[in-house]
Amino acid sequence: MSELEKRVPKSLRDISPVRLIVSSFFAIIVLGTALLYLPIASRNMQPVNLIDTLFTATSATCVTGLTPFDTYSQWSAFGQVVIILLIQFGGLGIVTFATGFTLFFRKKLGLRDMQIAKEYTSGSFLNVTRLIKTILIWSLGCEVIGALLFAIRFVPQFGVVKGLWISVFTAISAYCNAGFDIMGFIAPGTSFIAYATDPLVSLTASMLVILGGVGFVVISDIYSCISNKIKSPKTHFKLNLHSFIVLFMSVTLLILGTALFMFFEYDKTLVGYSFWEKLNISFFQATVVRTAGFFSVPIGQEKTLTKLLTVILMFIGASSASTGGGIKTTTLVVILATLRSVIRGYDDTVILRHKVEKFTVYKAFSLTMLAFFLVSIVTAIIAIVEATKGISILDIIFETVSAFATVGLTTGITGMLSNLSKTLIMLMMFIGRVGAISFIFSVSLMNDKNSTKVLPSSKIIVG
Repeated sequence: MSELEKRVPKSLRDISPVRLIVSSFFAIIVLGTALLYLPIASRNMQPVNLIDTLFTATSATCVTGLTPFDTYSQWSAFGQVVIILLIQFGGLGIVTFATGFTLFFRKKLGLRDMQIAKEYTSGSFLNVTRLIKTILIWSLGCEVIGALLFAIRFVPQFGVVKGLWISVFTAISAYCNAGFDIMGFIAPGTSFIAYATDPLVSLTASMLVILGGVGFVVISDIYSCISNKIKSPKTHFKLNLHSFIVLFMSVTLLILGTALFMFFEYDKTLVGYSFWEKLNISFFQATVVRTAGFFSVPIGQEKTLTKLLTVILMFIGASSASTGGGIKTTTLVVILATLRSVIRGYDDTVILRHKVEKFTVYKAFSLTMLAFFLVSIVTAIIAIVEATKGISILDIIFETVSAFATVGLTTGITGMLSNLSKTLIMLMMFIGRVGAISFIFSVSLMNDKNSTKVLPSSKIIVG
């Protein structure tokens, strides 16, 4: 143990990694709220009311994108800098940065650092040191390249200073799957609508969202395969099962989402565009609805079927150990594989001739059911609270799922919600970012008294 670690109080060192991670996110939200509450953070130099300030800080830290007002219109340059820093720390994680700096200065991690880093990155089966380095280098590299590509369009249009700031802000927000934008100077609350038919802007944003959403574990695995292939060209290397599932599901959901969105909205929000423009918009929407809150068509004007499709894709979300939210693509695959195994009479869940551990299956079903119950309960409460405002139940479900999946899309009801409803949405964003199971573990003060006991078994008839 290093001298610095010895100085940390034992009570702090005894905190479980899960609880420490959850607490770190909460601490950043509090700090962000305090900074955004300063008069200098507001464009009119007047403090924004506390609940909306807290809502914005929570949304930025949890890389969601839901906000009660337009980011550019409400927040000054100082406020926008605070928001993008919250997005960067929330997207890559405070643990990632802290571990990265530890590696930089000390060159190695202590046991405590390893435990926390593994918990945060879901990297218990990987070299954590290499994974953290990969996360930092890859993430910052993607953001820099994305900002340079955006600058090709924005600098000529808005000048060097403003164009570069828009490019940097958008690149970080897109890669971190946050969905915040500062396009409000064109028209408040319109996100990417002005660039719906611009492939340079929309495809750059889409690629950043995809790269941020596939997960750091997958990026590390791809990097290892490529480097090993370069070192030993004759040796055959292949991705691990997790990476293969993530990439397969990501491509499948992108193709399926693009096709269905284009089919549903062909004669609605896509009217007036050429076929290739409709395809470009549909691909952009299929990309962002699973994890990032950008949009290139008015969400509130979409058909009911499109909104239902969006809710499903948001609920599934991105991949594990990524900047995105939702129950995750791998969770969906494990559930579907388990159902298939049960139907075929298998004793174990099998995916591509690999047996999935029982703990993974239990966790997948638990996570999905927790998410379903949380969304259902919060939706019901908000529907009761906002009963007099004429908000449809579908719009409330849309908002709740968007918050839980840290997507940030809205049909336009965020600013209409009462303080109680906004508080519930904030809670959903926070739980969605840190994980439902992790959140429950972190707030639970009870120890499992039955963990060492031998309990009697019994049979329960189901189905």
